[in-house]
Amino acid sequence: MLFLTEFNVFYGISLSKVCGLRIFLLPLPQFIFQDYEVRMIEICEIGELSQEKVLNQDSALKFCRLTTGYADRVVSKELTAELYSGRLTCLLGANGIGKSTLLRTLAGYQSALAGELDEVSPETIGVVLTERIDAFGLKVREVVALGRHPYTGYFGNMSKEDDAIVSEAMSLTHTEALASRLFSSLSDGEKQKVMIAKALAQQTPIILMDEPSAFLDFPSKVELMLLLQKLAHEQGKAILLSTHDVGIALKMADTLWLMCDDRMVVGTTAELTDNGDIDRFLGDSRAFI
Repeated sequence: MLFLTEFNVFYGISLSKVCGLRIFLLPLPQFIFQDYEVRMIEICEIGELSQEKVLNQDSALKFCRLTTGYADRVVSKELTAELYSGRLTCLLGANGIGKSTLLRTLAGYQSALAGELDEVSPETIGVVLTERIDAFGLKVREVVALGRHPYTGYFGNMSKEDDAIVSEAMSLTHTEALASRLFSSLSDGEKQKVMIAKALAQQTPIILMDEPSAFLDFPSKVELMLLLQKLAHEQGKAILLSTHDVGIALKMADTLWLMCDDRMVVGTTAELTDNGDIDRFLGDSRAFI
């Protein structure tokens, strides 16, 4: 059993053993936590760090020397990484560095400017982006059910199996109580959970998420990460999400992708700690904004 705490401020990074688990004390800039309560959540059976796990080696998606951006500007270049089935991968980096653009490129929503990228069928990728969706007049369950539309044929008729999958997705994300409410009436955090449920209902082997925990409170952030970790490990899904919740990502991700100004580094938390990449990344206060 582990107690994971958000503290007001830490300078320097420290690794220690507590009850057989490594705990990270993160160097978070003090201005981020002004007027912020210290909060604690109990996490059970969270498991060991990635270097102590046998990680899945089945490739789901890979790219090499990828350049992303738009017709009038390059956002990032020379990116190389591989996404694996059965792993929770977290993409970290400062605002504006190109995380969202990379996710949109991997999802096929926009073309790469250069480099090599695996061609993956859109039906195999579930996507949760930060853009607002037009769901005017739709109830929450109807929005989640949109995740089944690729499988319901021309008329969009839902089978009993489809209904069961939608119910399971809502149960996993604790959105059942919202089922009959209009999506437009929800808070930002509730909408985010519903969009995650929609992605789960699609039942794709690859899930890409752009800051899925952005509007969630701290216990809900950890709960979401535990759910995604479970889906990756137990259902073999390849899950990639961008996040600014650095502390949670360092503890719970199987693999980290760190986007810096001139490169992207890839590895487990333990590997990137040992080679100094995490120290360099955490030394840039923009990583927390």
